[in-house]
Amino acid sequence: MQVRYVEPIDGLTPRQVEVLRLIGSFCDSQRYSPTIAELASRMHISRSTVFEHLGELQRKGLLATSPGRARSLKLTSSGHALLDRLGGCQPGENTEPASGIPLVGRIAAGLPREAIENTESISLETCFGLGEGLFALEVSGDSMIEENIEPGDYVICRRTNVADNGDLVVALVDDGEATLKRLYKESHCVRLQPANANYQPIYTNNCHIEGVVVGLVRRL
Repeated sequence: MQVRYVEPIDGLTPRQVEVLRLIGSFCDSQRYSPTIAELASRMHISRSTVFEHLGELQRKGLLATSPGRARSLKLTSSGHALLDRLGGCQPGENTEPASGIPLVGRIAAGLPREAIENTESISLETCFGLGEGLFALEVSGDSMIEENIEPGDYVICRRTNVADNGDLVVALVDDGEATLKRLYKESHCVRLQPANANYQPIYTNNCHIEGVVVGLVRRL
């Protein structure tokens, strides 16, 4: 199962847009900028990942900072203009009810497909608790059918950058391409294993974990 995040906004990934929106929202409400630790906590990602996103936003001229000064992050005029085009700086506006888990896209089983950011949500509070740190992906394809994961199913994932050997993960590889596979750590690389004899494993040294699958939902 593979996906690619599609139609990056002005060359930004969906996560970079999320960072930009969060900084804008935080600055508007608090009148000062968030720290890297606060961004990492709110987004449920590592500080190093936040740092990488901030670097990209600065390189693209959307974010500025003053070296040596605390809480000095600020949107540039280009950053404000981009958020205005996107409809403001409230991240996830109208995308998630209080008790829901955000449905963040579609993941393909088979040939690479695009993961589409959308505004749906599914309420699974009774099964998984509150939706904080959880997201859902709709399955499209058959590369995991031997684990009873079929097209149209929803995999429920917990956002994390760390996974154990054998975990079913959502991983970013190569140029932002994402895949849903079993993770196995080999001596010199990572093996992402499908559950269909018609598909070959993916061997890579460039693998970033986006989440670990914690459940599956199927419409009857």
